Amino acid sequence: MTIPVIAIHGGAGTITRASLTAEDEVRYHQALADIVAAGQAVLNAGGSALEAVTEAVRLLEDCPLFNAGHGAVYTSEGKHELDACVMNGADLASGAVACVTNLRNPVLAARTVMEHSEHVLLVGPAAESFAARHGAVTVEPGYFHTDARHEQWLRVRGQSRAMLDHDASSFAFAEKAAAPTEPIDPDHKFGTVGAVALDQFGNLAAATSTGGITNKQPGRVGDSPIIGAGCYANNATVAVSATGTGEAFMRTAACYDIAARMAYAGQSLEAASHAVVFETLPKVGGRGGVIAIDGQGNLALPFNTEGMYRAYGRGELAPVTAIYAAQA
Repeated sequence: MTIPVIAIHGGAGTITRASLTAEDEVRYHQALADIVAAGQAVLNAGGSALEAVTEAVRLLEDCPLFNAGHGAVYTSEGKHELDACVMNGADLASGAVACVTNLRNPVLAARTVMEHSEHVLLVGPAAESFAARHGAVTVEPGYFHTDARHEQWLRVRGQSRAMLDHDASSFAFAEKAAAPTEPIDPDHKFGTVGAVALDQFGNLAAATSTGGITNKQPGRVGDSPIIGAGCYANNATVAVSATGTGEAFMRTAACYDIAARMAYAGQSLEAASHAVVFETLPKVGGRGGVIAIDGQGNLALPFNTEGMYRAYGRGELAPVTAIYAAQA
């Protein structure tokens, strides 16, 4: 049997190490380790890669430290719109939801679309109704609120565009009342979460979920729920989940490009993922990173920003977590 492996990410962006307390940093490492350990438990008990990535992303959605589910960012109207996708590498089965506003765990709704409909992507109220009919937990919009995300939105509302990493760098945040409390500056961060896994049966799976970008236009959908852009899995090549400038990842079909390079050009996982992250994406202003795993259990976690929340676990080994570029 194959030794199972799982990896997760919680967003990428600009590092604020100098303004971070040791206690704050520990919170992020611990959350990443706990969530990877939960995914490992699923895999080590004989669970599928699909089950493991679904559980890991569900936990990331429930954790207010990350921008997905509880802790999602605000749109320009001061609301939350969430997107998610899952994909099974064994049969290319896929499911996704976009612009949902009352589903506690969009990743579970995405899996419901995959397993209980003939479609891949459902959006808005129709997606919410479909998921609710199949047992999805619905919540009031206030569930997604955190004070930190609301304060972040208050700083940038009134700007004419959403605050992507490269946009935020041109905006003066002199009115900030306090230093950031995240290793990655929340105003200079791409806040997607995701997971990829290889199970003991040799199957791959990927899942991605996001609250989007702060101050985004209502109805904006990024790469996270788009097959081949922010999420992709195929047993023949690779499972990939992305975080970054969504529009750039969509224009380059970034996750599928990694798989295609492996399938058609014979590139290794490392070569394919690094080419996309460090060559293809920057040409269209793309910043961020990916987590990827192939059928042999090889991992790649490249990113072209100063940091990316990431972690992985292999078999029974202890989880490995990292935030900064110099770490594992």
